Amino acid sequence: MLRLGLILNPWAGIGGSLGLKGSDGDEIRAAAMAAGAVPRAAERLSRALQPLRPFADRLEILGFGGDMGQDLAQSLGFSYTPVGQAAHQPSQPEDTLAAASALRQEGVDLLLFAGGDGTARLIADAIGHSLPVLGIPAGVKMHSGVFAVSPEAAGEILTRLLTRHWVDLMERDVRDIDEEALRQSQVRARWYASMLVPELPELLQGVKNAGAQVDELAQDELAAGVAEDLEPGTLYILGPGSTTFAVARQLGLEASLLGVDLLLDAELIAKDLTAGQLLAQVTAHSGDVRLLVTAIGGQGHVFGRGNQQLSPELLRFLGRERVQVIATRDKLRALQGRPLLLDTNDPRLDQQWRGYWPIVCGYRETLLYPVGQGLGASEDSAP
Repeated sequence: MLRLGLILNPWAGIGGSLGLKGSDGDEIRAAAMAAGAVPRAAERLSRALQPLRPFADRLEILGFGGDMGQDLAQSLGFSYTPVGQAAHQPSQPEDTLAAASALRQEGVDLLLFAGGDGTARLIADAIGHSLPVLGIPAGVKMHSGVFAVSPEAAGEILTRLLTRHWVDLMERDVRDIDEEALRQSQVRARWYASMLVPELPELLQGVKNAGAQVDELAQDELAAGVAEDLEPGTLYILGPGSTTFAVARQLGLEASLLGVDLLLDAELIAKDLTAGQLLAQVTAHSGDVRLLVTAIGGQGHVFGRGNQQLSPELLRFLGRERVQVIATRDKLRALQGRPLLLDTNDPRLDQQWRGYWPIVCGYRETLLYPVGQGLGASEDSAP
C-alpha cells in the first residue's frame, strides 16, 4: 500500500481569472467570489487522482476532513483516513500547517498537495525534509520547483510509484513570492526552502527564473520587429511578462507588466482585464484579433502560470493560428531542449494544440519549437 497524504487548498487559484495576481488573504478571496470567480483547485486535484483509480486497492489516502481533501477523494471511490479537521471554515493557512504536521506524524509515504507557492511554503514550514512531497499546480503563479507541470503529470508520477517503478528523490526549491508587490507589478521572488520531490524531470516544472539576467538588447530587438508588424484595425491581446511588455514599450505605451491588456492601432485601449472582460471585448470586436504571449522563463509554460485571464473559452474563440508566442533565443535555450508547455485548464485543448509552433525569437526571426502538454518528453514533442 502507498500511504498518500493529501492536502487541498480549496481557495488556490481563485484570483487568477480576475487578474488579482494571487489568492492569499480573506479580502482577495471575498472579492474574487463577489466577482463570480469559480474555485478550480478541486477540479485540478481530481484530474491528478483520476489515473490512480485502477490502483485504488494499493492506495490509502490520509488527510483532513471536508473540503481539504476528504470530500473529493471519497467521491472518486478512494479509501480515506481522516487525521483531523480544519479549525476554520473556510480553511485558513494555519489549517494547512496543521494538516501537514498531522500527516508527518502519521508517517505517510508521500504528501500530495494542490495549491500554489503559498501552500508550498506552509508545507515546507511544517515538514521540511521529513517526507517527500509533490505539488499539483492549482495556484495563480507557481514559481517553485516542487510542482508537476500539470495535474496529469502529477498523476503520471504517482502511477509510476504504484506500478513499482523506481523514482529518485531530489531537493527542489520553494520560492517566496511577495503577492502585494506583485499587485504593484513588481516581481519579488527569493529562495525560501527546499523539499524532497520524486524526480522525473520531464514531468516536473523548473523554477521560475525571475531573477535571471535579461538580455534587454535581444528583447528590445524582438519587440521592435513585433511592433513594426502590428496591423491596423487588428485588436491585439498583450499577455503578461517582460517580453510582451517590451512590445508596448517600443510603442511608447504604459502597459501593465503582469496584467492582460488590449492594443488597437498602436494605442492601449484597455489594461489589466479579467477573463470575463477580455472575452466580452474580444468577441465584440468586428475585425481580426490576435494574441501576443510569452513563455515563463525557466519553466516554459505558455498558458497556466500567471495568465489565467487567457481562458480556454477565449483561446478556442481565437484558434491556435491567431496566437503568437514571442520569446528570445536565450529564454528558449534556458529550457535545455524541453518543450514549451500548455496548461490551459482544458486538457482537451492542450491535447489539440500540442505540436511545433512558430516562435518569434528575434528581429524578424522565427523558429519552430515543440509545444506540449506536460506528459513526458516523447509525447510533448509529438507534432
